[in-house]
Amino acid sequence: MLNHLVEQISGSAWSYLLIFGFAYLDALLPIVPSETAVITGGVLAGAGKMNLPAIIVLAAAGAFAGDNTLYLIGRRYGDRAKQRFFSGEKGRKRTAWAEGQLQKRGGELIVVARFIPGGRTLVCLSAGATRMAWPRFALFDVIAGVTWALYAGLLGYFGGKAFEHEPWKGLLLAFGIAFSITGGVEVVRWLRRRRRA
Repeated sequence: MLNHLVEQISGSAWSYLLIFGFAYLDALLPIVPSETAVITGGVLAGAGKMNLPAIIVLAAAGAFAGDNTLYLIGRRYGDRAKQRFFSGEKGRKRTAWAEGQLQKRGGELIVVARFIPGGRTLVCLSAGATRMAWPRFALFDVIAGVTWALYAGLLGYFGGKAFEHEPWKGLLLAFGIAFSITGGVEVVRWLRRRRRA
């Protein structure tokens, strides 16, 4: 599977479009491997096959475009979108939580949600549905997108540099670090919920 992804993101002009497209689609379909695509691009940049600044800019731009699409869906369709995408009990609880948190922590939540699987989708829809001011949303979304693109791109880049002649090892190292960070965030969230209960 890793070799297949490396083949798809191979350094051609299409590779840059794939990174943008994955970052965009990940907002709408959280199963799209956008972080994997950016890390892979970073690994290839570390091996000299892609341009790291272009990867970071396109990943951040795709993330921003995807988040703003969700914001507009939330703003235009509000309750209907929430009912369609988050109709189950768990989804309703998450939506209520996200809306409450947006009122309290708005910008901070937009940045943090970018790193939580599925969190980005929920927060961006909720920001639109609750009519959060777009300039404020856009400012924090730019911060979130750039931070995420830098994190994923540089993680792959340094992994690629460390294993320049065997990029798959750099990719595995970068994924291991990314999963550790994501797992760490989830453990902290779980512990905080437990303490509140």
